[in-house]
Amino acid sequence: MKSCFLSLILALAWSLPAAEVPRLPDVKPPGNAVVEKSIERGVYFLLGNQNKDGSWGTPRNTKGLNIYAPTYHSHYAFRLAVTALCTSALIGEGSTAASAWAHGYGLQALVRLRARAQQANEAAKVKRIEQVIATQFDRLTRYESVDGGWGYYDFRLGTQKPASSSISFVNGTVLVAFHEAKQAGLEPPPHLVKRALAATKRQHLPDGSFLYGEYLKNGPRRGINRPAGSLGRSQVCNLALRLWEDPRITDQVMVDWLDRLFARNDWLGIGRKRPVPHEAWFQIAGYFYYYGHYYAGLLLDHVPAKDRPRLQDHLATTLMKLQEKDGDWWDFPLYDYHRQYGTAMAVMTLQKCLRPREESTPDGTP
Repeated sequence: MKSCFLSLILALAWSLPAAEVPRLPDVKPPGNAVVEKSIERGVYFLLGNQNKDGSWGTPRNTKGLNIYAPTYHSHYAFRLAVTALCTSALIGEGSTAASAWAHGYGLQALVRLRARAQQANEAAKVKRIEQVIATQFDRLTRYESVDGGWGYYDFRLGTQKPASSSISFVNGTVLVAFHEAKQAGLEPPPHLVKRALAATKRQHLPDGSFLYGEYLKNGPRRGINRPAGSLGRSQVCNLALRLWEDPRITDQVMVDWLDRLFARNDWLGIGRKRPVPHEAWFQIAGYFYYYGHYYAGLLLDHVPAKDRPRLQDHLATTLMKLQEKDGDWWDFPLYDYHRQYGTAMAVMTLQKCLRPREESTPDGTP
């Protein structure tokens, strides 16, 4: 009886009219030349801060209080994820926390490296990359939560399969990577996709927000689960569900949440550079900032053509004004990984803000 009553309440909630979506006035287009200069500065930062072994990031502590990472395995995961992001950013420039994060971003970097090797007719390298991609699928199978999808901290110990709570935006990250692999002809394990989608949909609230994690299902109106608290993760979850053909993620839903991101950017930005996670309003953590904008950039490929230019201009303008004097971007002091991941995400986001050449004048201005 309780289950039927809850289903009825949710059905009624989904049928209610949506709240008015805030929308900023259009901004002056910055022009491709200006955006490309910002990208170039970011690329130079990444090239100048690569480790001797080819990786990016170190476990050097840059503040007193830091993210819980009790073993060296945590730092292997951090470094793998950051290195994958930096590699993807540099691939994009040249051509166009927990293990789930690392393997999700690793998978995307490998898919892009494989495409480059295919273009160069390097059959042996393609085969080797495909073998490593298979290991990413295997690891994501091993680390899948009992709830479907993936978590990061697993405090419910004592189970053979991870019992960590399914986290909406971790699921979104991996599902986006899975779709990219599928588009390249590399089919991800179907049962992982199905269970991750189901877990993410369970965390999708009627107002378009997504729960931070399934463990908060009994507190859906907590600040972190409300629209302002969800700004940094609704983009990736909307993208993931759209890519995997959830009919609820319409063109209008994507556009509305991008407009929310820009009109309410201060809600997300208030957490930027704060040293303590989730200390800002709506329990926002600093590391949501460039993450949220990165997936906003990926969403631009899927919004209606009529909306894309103005959204590109808002996104580029928002990020370029935050670029540091060394050419980098960062949002949360995380050992010595933050400048690298922030810059990689910002570079890839700005690449999505470039207008097609046919829409530009010879100097790169739209």
